[in-house]
Amino acid sequence: MAEKRFKRIVRPATAEERERHATIRRTIEQEFPPVEGAGRPESPPGIPARIRQAREARGLTWYALAKLAGIPNANTVRDLEYGRDAQLSTVQAVAHALGLRLELMEEKV
Repeated sequence: MAEKRFKRIVRPATAEERERHATIRRTIEQEFPPVEGAGRPESPPGIPARIRQAREARGLTWYALAKLAGIPNANTVRDLEYGRDAQLSTVQAVAHALGLRLELMEEKV
């Protein structure tokens, strides 16, 4: 017996469909509230927080930012935002892709 194949059609959702999906999401969130402390951790202050803020302001994902910065692994961007160790050249590439500049400044003692 021949297998019947379905053709996948990709199209934007209509306004009615988006509203229906939003209603379903709200209902689910009420019935199953998120666990306390769930979600991603906050970025440490300084460079990690500034990188996350700039990325989110531009509507970029970790993957999209990694592509723009010429970084082969999107997890590297995630690690930067979480304050993990990174090469200076990687931080510079990400900053440049976001239109930011790294500067060394005199520390006031």
